[in-house]
Amino acid sequence: MSSKRLPQTTAYVRITHQSWQQGRIEGEVRANSYEWQFQWRFRQGELVVEPSLGRALIKEPLERFLERCDYQLEPGGDYSFTIRAEI
Repeated sequence: MSSKRLPQTTAYVRITHQSWQQGRIEGEVRANSYEWQFQWRFRQGELVVEPSLGRALIKEPLERFLERCDYQLEPGGDYSFTIRAEI
């Protein structure tokens, strides 16, 4: 009996701007051939991801990552997280 391996994709995040006063973190996220820009307004719990192509694939996992790691993120920092899906 063989166990089937779950698909997974590594997403790479770069923080480009952070403002605690404005309650905002901005950056870029890449997964395979996709690239997005994001702006997370953490006080409102609002995540904006552009462009729309593939946004549905990344928005929820990115939001979970940001909520979990927000205080550790710094501008210029490179981070990654794993998505349990093939993108």
